[in-house]
Amino acid sequence: MSQEQNERGRIRPSGSGGDERRTPKFNITWLWVALFVLLLGFNFLGSGFKQTLVKTDVTEFKNTMLRNGDVEKFETVNKKLIRVYIIADSLKKPFYAAKYKESKMKVPKEGPHFEFNADDRILADDLRDFYKDNPQVKEVSNFSKDEPDYFASIINFLIPILLFVLLFILLMRKMGTGGGAGGGPGGIFSIGKSRATLFDKGTKVNITFNDVAGLDEAKVEVMEIVDFLKNPKKYTALGGKIPKGALLVGPPGTGKTLLAKAMAGEAQVPFFSMSGSDFVELFVGVGASRVRDLFKQAREKAPCIIFIDEIDAIGRARGKNAVMSNDERESTLNQMLVEMDGFSGDSGIIVLAATNRPDVLDSALLRPGRFDRQITIDRPDLKGREHIFKVHLKPIKISQKLDIYKLAEQTPGFAGADIANVCNEAALIAARKNKEAVDMADFQDAIDRVIGGLEKKNKIISPDEKKIIAYHEAGHAICGWYLEHAYPLLKVTIVPRGTAALGYAQYTPKEQYLYNTDQLIDQICMTLGGRASEEIFFGKISTGAQNDLQQITRTAYAMVTVYGMNDKVGNVSYYDPQNENAFTKPYSEETSKLIDEEVRKLIDGAYVRTLKLLNEKKEQVEKLASSLLEKEVLFQSDVETLIGKRPYEEKKILDVDHTEPHSHDGSISEGVPPYSGS
Repeated sequence: MSQEQNERGRIRPSGSGGDERRTPKFNITWLWVALFVLLLGFNFLGSGFKQTLVKTDVTEFKNTMLRNGDVEKFETVNKKLIRVYIIADSLKKPFYAAKYKESKMKVPKEGPHFEFNADDRILADDLRDFYKDNPQVKEVSNFSKDEPDYFASIINFLIPILLFVLLFILLMRKMGTGGGAGGGPGGIFSIGKSRATLFDKGTKVNITFNDVAGLDEAKVEVMEIVDFLKNPKKYTALGGKIPKGALLVGPPGTGKTLLAKAMAGEAQVPFFSMSGSDFVELFVGVGASRVRDLFKQAREKAPCIIFIDEIDAIGRARGKNAVMSNDERESTLNQMLVEMDGFSGDSGIIVLAATNRPDVLDSALLRPGRFDRQITIDRPDLKGREHIFKVHLKPIKISQKLDIYKLAEQTPGFAGADIANVCNEAALIAARKNKEAVDMADFQDAIDRVIGGLEKKNKIISPDEKKIIAYHEAGHAICGWYLEHAYPLLKVTIVPRGTAALGYAQYTPKEQYLYNTDQLIDQICMTLGGRASEEIFFGKISTGAQNDLQQITRTAYAMVTVYGMNDKVGNVSYYDPQNENAFTKPYSEETSKLIDEEVRKLIDGAYVRTLKLLNEKKEQVEKLASSLLEKEVLFQSDVETLIGKRPYEEKKILDVDHTEPHSHDGSISEGVPPYSGS
């Protein structure tokens, strides 16, 4: 339920009478609008209230009134208005009687009787010509005078002022409704007020801990924090202190914000939620002011929880880069540090924050006393993925034959958001096929869609290119089949997908955290299998191995410079997570040259080994490539039928399975990247 705010921009929880009928307030804006319209109408219609004369024109004045000798005199007012005096006896003529009857006016006893608009200089020239052409007409006297129009002067003076005042009021009202820099009720005068959303008792949040799966350890930590606030005596009786804060750390999509939402749904204490970017504003000092206001409101509601999403927006380390320093952000961070654990520390307020960039946060923010706990939320394991699938499959009508455990096996490395995307894609694919339930084939298509992108059925590939692609993917598949530490092959295809993938081989990476030298070298050899196959069977190489080469280069440099897996470079690591050596290398030019030589030597050795393996298995490569050209897609069982079972014992999963999620260029992290035609 969204929160209601009072006119000063302060937070007011829902459920506190916000739905009661309010007495309508007088809006002064409409008064200004009515006054402005009224004065504008007076300006345009004011002359109508002074109108006592019958209108005529220059033609009637010359050809009828003057020619017949009916004009006694006429006068020019303000050089533009001509008033005509008619001889009393002439007013009885039918022409004048008809004019007055038509205008529904009484004939005045004294003049003037008629008026028309004309420039006095132009009229003088016209009359001169008229008298010259009509010498029998007696010239009539002309008088000029000026009449000040006080009403028009006042209107012309007031309209700009009223227009300016009206625009100013509308601007303030716009800012007061969140349309301006101030935002929120109260407008620009409440710009320093916190924008946090308050979830208080009685506030309905639809997400609970039952909706959070695959994060058992993190969920226990968060539930304990809620219990701290509910039953503080349980912990303080033994001398313990309630933690000041907890930092949720993990890759994107793993469920950090979801866990906080569930915490808001389960907690029986006030819960303030806002984003780190909500503190940032155009005006200097606003961020620190909003931090002060947030904690002031939290103290009034204590015990309570404050959740700040993406805290790295304001919590970046200070002083690391003087060129890119930001005093406003640093002042906001300083205020946050003081409020969390300053001279006047507060009890009963727990700060919960989430970020996927803990390496850039300021060390003062991470110390105990501010964020006492760092709760790591990593990508889920096999059991966690199974639970996440069960949560996301609840609203989907699935087939009874669907094996959720096998789906979890197919998706190693998938975060919760990735799994949710797969479930949604599978439902859309099944609906597109007019199915009554979502089955395993739909999920397999959805996984392919997420990994490789949309299938390009209309992409025209020449037979020669298709043959190169088939042998390239067959080379990957054979290397993965016969190398002991390579990932087990599960599917190979030459169907183009996405923007650059003309084909790819799918593997299932083992869920392991440590890799030895033999395992990494086998992975490099498997990745080089496509390039080696092209050289063996065509005597030339193509651009299709671009992603392969990028991946093995990263792996080889990591082996030499990060993991210390090279005899000549030695047991040293140049890993720089804080990017402290952005402009300088922590080693000499001689060492840099040695690193390049050792990396090249490592890759060349792996390539020679791959060529030797594929030459030995040349017949199997040709079988696989020919079958690919015929069927376009081969599953694990098809490969076993063609070349026999894999010589190394591996857990068999499914004919169609999944490898790690692909990167932006179509490559598959932790596995062999797709064949790229770039």
